[in-house]
Amino acid sequence: MADVIVDIAGLNKTFGELSAVRDVSLSVERGEIFGLLGPDGAGKTTMMRMLAGIMPPTSGNMLITGKKVDEVKTTIGYMPQRFSLYGDLTVEENLLFTASLYGIPDADRISAENELLEFSRLAPFRKRLARNLSGGMKQKLALSCTLIHTPQLLLLDEPTTGVDPISRRELWKILYSLPAKGVTIIISTPYMDEAERCNRIAFINKGEIVRVGTPDELKNDAGNYLLEIEVDNARRISPQIAVLPGILDVQIFGDKLHVSSLDIDNAEKAVRNITGEKAIINRIPPTLEDAFIRLAK
Repeated sequence: MADVIVDIAGLNKTFGELSAVRDVSLSVERGEIFGLLGPDGAGKTTMMRMLAGIMPPTSGNMLITGKKVDEVKTTIGYMPQRFSLYGDLTVEENLLFTASLYGIPDADRISAENELLEFSRLAPFRKRLARNLSGGMKQKLALSCTLIHTPQLLLLDEPTTGVDPISRRELWKILYSLPAKGVTIIISTPYMDEAERCNRIAFINKGEIVRVGTPDELKNDAGNYLLEIEVDNARRISPQIAVLPGILDVQIFGDKLHVSSLDIDNAEKAVRNITGEKAIINRIPPTLEDAFIRLAK
């Protein structure tokens, strides 16, 4: 039997007449890296805030390790979208302050602090003011502060937004090492390559969970193959292809079109009649971005 650490049933959150989260039910197993994927305004941040105990749900149930969120807040680490530490404190002082909030004894704090500074490669910058760190360093400091009390559940709300590619890679290297230490991660991200790194993904749109599955399962939702069409006038002929019988979706990717259909053979013939012989048509497996666009529609 799976070891479920997060169990959500019939969760709702409304703000006046706005329904931000609607009847969400899902479970997350211990040691998973679980992704929340969806467009802006889909309800990802609201979900995170409710799981962190910062915002109460309007209705529904949430259990963390079988208990109500208020009973296990000290076992949860939450890292919001924006850098929320103290710019006029040093790296070391931010860690000390966070540890004091959780009542961590000095001996345990010093050990955890040294480990996290080495872990995040911030040890050479321990005396630097947080406001003088680069964007990637700030995110690594925020993550280190979130981990100082050794949480069982780590909630990360778009932690790499605005971070350079090298820092993103370093952050993910840290994240990959955490499940082996007993940490379960729920991460929201706008990046498809990051969603691919998750064990499972919940696609959320307009406050509702549309689909939950592994990255491969979600990609399979877009069909076994797509037609990738390279043609000079891609934007002009896109509407003509979209209305062909059996065509499910047409998306523009630069100077190429991605076309999905339930009958790929007939779709290719019909597309060829429009594009002519000059077009380059290939069959390709769908990407997670293809699945994202399809599910969003």
